[in-house]
Amino acid sequence: MIRTMYKSELARLAGVSSNTFRRYLNTRREILAQMGVAPRSKTLNPKAVRYILQDYSIELPEEEPVRKHIKFT
Repeated sequence: MIRTMYKSELARLAGVSSNTFRRYLNTRREILAQMGVAPRSKTLNPKAVRYILQDYSIELPEEEPVRKHIKFT
């Protein structure tokens, strides 16, 4: 499931520095503004995250399943 993410998180997943990722985002400023993302925002909403993941070819790591406590009797 795609969630709100920090720009720095996406930069790490893309394997680039925050500055390089910021420059990439500046080239998509108009598209991101239409999705409700302000240029100085630190987070990206799920719609913007989905767009960036597809556009920049970033794959999200698999989430670890939630482990439930086992009750021993």
